[in-house]
Amino acid sequence: MIDTFSDWLGLAQGWLFETVVQPLVFQLGFGEFVEDAFEGTEWLLIGVLELALLFLVLRPLESMLPAQKITDPRARWNDFLYTVLHRVGIFPVLIFFTLDPLLDSVAAALRFDGFHPFNLEALWPGISPLAAFFVYFVVLDFFDYWYHRGSHKFNWWWALHGLHHSQQNMNLWSDNRNHLLDDLLRDIYMGVIALGIGVEPAQYVLLVSVSRILQSLQHANVRVHFGWLGERLLVSPRYHRMHHAIGAGHENADGKPGGCNFAVLLPVWDILFRTANFTPAFAATGIRDQLPGPDGTPGREYGRGFWAQQWLGLKRMVEYARKEVV
Repeated sequence: MIDTFSDWLGLAQGWLFETVVQPLVFQLGFGEFVEDAFEGTEWLLIGVLELALLFLVLRPLESMLPAQKITDPRARWNDFLYTVLHRVGIFPVLIFFTLDPLLDSVAAALRFDGFHPFNLEALWPGISPLAAFFVYFVVLDFFDYWYHRGSHKFNWWWALHGLHHSQQNMNLWSDNRNHLLDDLLRDIYMGVIALGIGVEPAQYVLLVSVSRILQSLQHANVRVHFGWLGERLLVSPRYHRMHHAIGAGHENADGKPGGCNFAVLLPVWDILFRTANFTPAFAATGIRDQLPGPDGTPGREYGRGFWAQQWLGLKRMVEYARKEVV
């Protein structure tokens, strides 16, 4: 199945590259980057297919089974901008295909000294492509859980990640509402781990795509859950909504950084490390400090437009880092 999909994707990638991307690259005078452009075409194609899938499936579902009424359509449009920028694959392409030759050079030097780099598939000789895909899926999700949990642990990091949680009208596009610096750090982290355990470029593309589609479902404004067993096998919109719940998902009972439901795809990590909250509720989303104070003072501003959100995120990072030092 994976091989068949990869073959069809390869044909589509070749056609798009030869008819559109390659002529444009040479016309713009970037001929020396033609090989990178070919790799980038695959990410672009996958991203376009993902956007089409989200529009055709999740967007109608949000209209039929909304978890909350959208009170700020502009905020949803802003999230859509983030999703379009993210789905063209700029960061994954730059990070993965910059790290790939770098780590290849390191691996070559190690082999010269008689050391062979680790490859996860080598632990199971003869493992099928589908089984290998699932193994990588689980391992990468484990590391993603700890990255996500770390972004709630340290104040300076939460200052960046808080942009993601500040959406009070959470919707299917909200998964990509992130600070660019946070995105960059995560893509470097996941790219290093993927290459370190032997994930091939074609496998990585599919792993990222499946993860992104599932995360879009989690953030969708839909009154959907997977039942008692399903909620413990795969993160659902209801389960992840609790992670975005005001005063619950992003902080502990004492108001300090923490929260619950950090699992990115598989709730098993929350269960094992005691951070799961299976409360069957579709809670209001946002951050406590966005709410007006008891005396009527306005809450913290996280920005309404793309650039304002990015700038305020950097200001929060400096502000929170200073508090940690003091």
